[in-house]
Amino acid sequence: MYQQGNLIQIDITDLSNTGDGVGRFEGRAIFVPDTVTGDRVLVRLLHLKRQYAHGKLHQLLIPSPHRLRPSCIVADKCGGCQWQHIDHSYQLTIKQHHVTEALEHIGGFINPPVAPIISSRDELNYRNKATYPLGLSSTGMVQTGYYRRQSHQLVNINQCPIQDNRLNPLLAEIKGDIQQQGWTIYNETKHSGQLRHLSLRIGRRTGEMLLTLVSTEKTLKNLTQQAQIWLERYTNLVGVALNYHPERGNVIFGEETLNIAGRPYLRENFAGLELHLRGDTFFQVNTEAAEALLNGLLARLELTGKERLVDAYCGIGTFSLPFASQVAEVLGIEINPNSIIQAQENAQINGIKNVTFRQGRVETILPQLPWHPDVVILDPPRKGCDRKVIDTLRNLQPTYLVYISCQPATLARDLQRLCKDGIYQLLWVQPADFFPQTAHVECLAILRHLDINVLL
Repeated sequence: MYQQGNLIQIDITDLSNTGDGVGRFEGRAIFVPDTVTGDRVLVRLLHLKRQYAHGKLHQLLIPSPHRLRPSCIVADKCGGCQWQHIDHSYQLTIKQHHVTEALEHIGGFINPPVAPIISSRDELNYRNKATYPLGLSSTGMVQTGYYRRQSHQLVNINQCPIQDNRLNPLLAEIKGDIQQQGWTIYNETKHSGQLRHLSLRIGRRTGEMLLTLVSTEKTLKNLTQQAQIWLERYTNLVGVALNYHPERGNVIFGEETLNIAGRPYLRENFAGLELHLRGDTFFQVNTEAAEALLNGLLARLELTGKERLVDAYCGIGTFSLPFASQVAEVLGIEINPNSIIQAQENAQINGIKNVTFRQGRVETILPQLPWHPDVVILDPPRKGCDRKVIDTLRNLQPTYLVYISCQPATLARDLQRLCKDGIYQLLWVQPADFFPQTAHVECLAILRHLDINVLL
């Protein structure tokens, strides 16, 4: 019976774009975490709606051929991964399907040109950055980990199988040092306490590491001395920083980061360049997959070297700088002033002189360009592009648009708006598995203005 708390038996026939298994009962969709297509399961009904419900796996009756034993002992509790119980080849199949489905059903594209998904080089140990909330156990011990799904209950961990395994030794020891120093742990309900998050970043090619503590206060007793101890203990640790974040809310980093000891950045090799990365700014978490996607894009565009390119939402220049050697001029646009500073530093480090970076909103700067762009790269946040950006691009009509997205639904929506009235043609969509063991998928799309006759 379709009633909250009841147990029902269903077959899982699909996976949702949020990672849950999907079955049907009495004509309604039932979403069940920790399941996979092919499972027959006993499910307890929760959160009932008229057309669908969410359920909890009560018993696995018949396992799917795509099911395997998770490599992490808290995989069924921790909210960091949804799919450790699913073999990686099937993860790729489902992600490919989700991208195609979004383009068809949301974007309205018929037989969209979706290329085979780029697989991550590593299924585990791939993340170059991990930021963990801090908490306290019932006995007052410092904990760090990820929140349980759809909760703020912390699952304590001492290692994580998807982060670069060279970061694992720091987790348990740093918690112990925080405990010994007596620094207080932030309580979000009471808005009290000092430490909110522990963030670790590593250069995959260089091995250099950064440690950043996120705190409600600018000073912590004995932090300088403790930071020196950490630098001596961990030979690859090159810097310790304190990010100041006194405000309420779920944003991880505050606006100011103080360098406590060592360097404020680590060095990384990416696309033939040396990049300096700080602990609090955005860089793709899967270095190898990001480079593979970039190389595919460079090969696909076949640039002549005469083009003018705009990199909107450019961050620290991850794509702007590698493109500089392929075109005549690049303009990067980014709202985060710290990212702009790093982008300029990275250009100088690599002797790149044909790139200019401007700080501000894309929707403000894009209509005021000093020249007409031939190529525009878009890499917006998950919510997609502001409607003003779409309208400006339809007016500017650059020859090529490149859209990078971590959310197939908003990608499909924005591509539909860009291609409306036949102004642009969708040429190529390349999914990439930046986030193995999760339901997330990265995509790159190329659009061509239809007034030209050049074929890719």
